[in-house]
Formats: sequence, structure tokens, C-alpha cells
Amino acid sequence: WKPDLYKLQQEAPKPNAILCTKEFHDKPDYYGNEYYGPLSHQQAAALLNENGDYLVRISGQDERPTFTLSLKFRGKIKHYRLYYDGQHYVKEKRFDSIKELVADGLVTMHIEAEAGTYVQLMCDVAKYERSPAYMTLNRFKRRTQPIQPLSAKHNNETCDPMLYEKPHNFKIHNFKGLNWCEFCSNFLWGFTAQGVKCEDCGFSAHVKCSEKLPPDCCPELKQVRSVFGVDLTALVKVHRTLRPFVVDKCVNEIEARGLLTEGIYRISGFADEMDSLRMALEKDGENADISATAYDNINVVAGILKQYFRLLPIPLLTYEVQPALIKAVQFPSLREQIVNIKDALTHLPLAHYNTLKFLIAHLSKVDEHHVVNKMSAFNLSTVFAPTLMPPSSTKMSGVIPDMSGEINTITLLIQHYKLIFQC
Repeated sequence: WKPDLYKLQQEAPKPNAILCTKEFHDKPDYYGNEYYGPLSHQQAAALLNENGDYLVRISGQDERPTFTLSLKFRGKIKHYRLYYDGQHYVKEKRFDSIKELVADGLVTMHIEAEAGTYVQLMCDVAKYERSPAYMTLNRFKRRTQPIQPLSAKHNNETCDPMLYEKPHNFKIHNFKGLNWCEFCSNFLWGFTAQGVKCEDCGFSAHVKCSEKLPPDCCPELKQVRSVFGVDLTALVKVHRTLRPFVVDKCVNEIEARGLLTEGIYRISGFADEMDSLRMALEKDGENADISATAYDNINVVAGILKQYFRLLPIPLLTYEVQPALIKAVQFPSLREQIVNIKDALTHLPLAHYNTLKFLIAHLSKVDEHHVVNKMSAFNLSTVFAPTLMPPSSTKMSGVIPDMSGEINTITLLIQHYKLIFQC
């Protein structure tokens, strides 16, 4: 998944209502103290000092009042006519409050200002054959499509229904939490009506991206979009678990039969077996069989655990925390390093922190057997750093990024696990 538009949303100005202390007996009840009544645009401009400041006023001299939103963005005052029919609305987007409308607008304007050209081109340059959805669909078809004799391939009576063409049934959707377009892999920005979702198969996309999709809707896929590539916090809330069940299952299985395996986490499992295990976890969830009977190669289980973290839309060590962690390991003394690492980790979402603590405890156990498995803390960090602390796609533009800071961070976490997590 591409994180850059998500980062821009995080950097967008936050809405700040400039409150009016005057009472208005004729004020509509759907406006709050941001309402100033009749006010000229010059008077409004004088009240708005910081980016994100906003107020609502009546503009014009008509008998029928025109409600106007005035806000400051990138040092300039902008004015927009407001519409209300039970909810505030801008085109197809609807909001319960002016603050929600302003927050969404500030994000949209910030992204257009910082990445307007990219947004215009991202759909055109994306290739469906390389999209997460296409890869998931192909895996699903391979796992569910029976092998047919050659004579049956063109027989209408025996044709696999999976091969039928079916257009997607897209509808504008209000996505909860953080979501990414399954066509172009970019973030679905904003807080309401961020894109469209197929009501039959669950495919999520930007409106423009949805127009480029072939008629390959597969309703059965709605049941296999619930684990990999899903926001970590959203997953644990749905399953009501402390950590993602995938992490618990894989770690427990590896600790039961893989701690002494040479090259654990470094050596990859077979792609077909990993596809099979991933589909089993998506389909059967916590009841999936990942034992040696089903998958005797423990590298397959280890590979799926790495893949789970690699496909997280927001990495386990979030983009907001990564700079502080890299800065922390640059302090001269171990004490300063640990103090600053602990402070940085307090800014992680709780589900991320609990998962990180569990994972690092596991990696420290792997490190304890490094004489046999050849996977020291440093070797493990070299493998996991690009997954747990991935560089942004802009940083990776054609150049191999320097991951030394990230590797040093993960190494310190593993080597000083008990001090950092106070175990």
C-alpha cells in the first residue's frame, strides 16, 4: 500500500472554529457558536488568523439569507456557500456538523495543493494486473477452481461459474477508519464518501479508479477481505482480541517447532503454500489449521507472519513514531536510547503497542537460539526493519534506501526487550 496520501491527510490543517460570544435569536439550530450573523468578507478575514480557522456568516443583502463558510487555508481566506437539507452537504458528501465539513475540506484542499498532479495521474498509471485486488482474486480462483479436462473447457454445461463476467455494483461509501483503494493502492482520503464500494464483492476504490475495472466481480471474495491488508486496530476491534489472531497463531506455532530452524524468517516458504495458508487464515480465521500436519515447512508460517505485517496499510511502527525512534538510537548512551525509545512508543496506538510487545518478545526468544538458528538480533532486524518500519514510496523512488537507523532500532528493541517493555 502507498502511504503518501495518508501522510498528507495527517499533515493537513485541523479545523478551529472562531467562536462568537454574541447571541442570535434567529440563528439556525444547526449552527453553533461559529455563527456570526451578517458579516462582510473583510470583517471575516480580520477574525481568521491561523490556517484552519473558520466561521459561518450571512453574506449579501438579499431578503433570503446566504450562509457562507469563511476559512483560512495556506495563508488565504476562502469563502464557500453552505447548503443544508437535514445535513450539511457538498456534492455527494454529507456531514452532521460544520466542523466535520471543514475537516474534510481541509484534507481535500491540502492533498490537492501538495499532490494535485499525482492525484490526477494515479488512476491512469495504475495497472490492474499489479493491484492487490487482482492478486487476491487470482489466488482465490486458483484455490476454488477445479481442474477440468481439456474437453470440458469449452463445454457450456461444465463451465466454471468463476469465469462468468459480472460487473461490479459500486455505490458511494462512507468508510470507517483507514482504507486504501484496491485498484491504485493509494489512500482513500477524507472522512466521508471517500470512495465507492462494490456491494457484492466488497471491492473498495476511488470513484475514478472504479471506472477502469473489468467486469470480474466475485461475490465470494467478500468473505476473504477481512484479515490481510486491513488496518490493525480495525481487525482487533472486529475480533475483540488484544492482538491480531494471525500474529498469535503464527508466533505460537513457530515457538512450538521453529526456534531451532536455521534461517527462520530469512528463508522463504514456497509461494503456493503461502498462498494456501493465507487463504485459510482469511477464510477460517482463528480456526485455521496451521499445524505441521497442514504445513510441515515452518518457513511458510514465518513467511505469512512477515507478509501480514508487510501488508498492513499503517505499519506496526507507525510513520508518526518512526522519526522519534531513529533519533532515539542516535543518543550516545544506552540509558538515553532506552528512555527515548520508551517515550516514542507511548505514541503508538494501543493495539500496535500490544502487538509490538508480543512480537519483540518472540524475536528475543529466536535470538536466544541464534547459535543454532543463525538468526541473531541484528539478522532478525535486517529482515524485519523494512516490514515494521517501511520507507515511504517517495523515499523509495528508484533508490535503495538507507535502513541502518531502522535496523538499529529493531536490534535495540530485541536486545533490550525487558528494559523497554518493563517485563
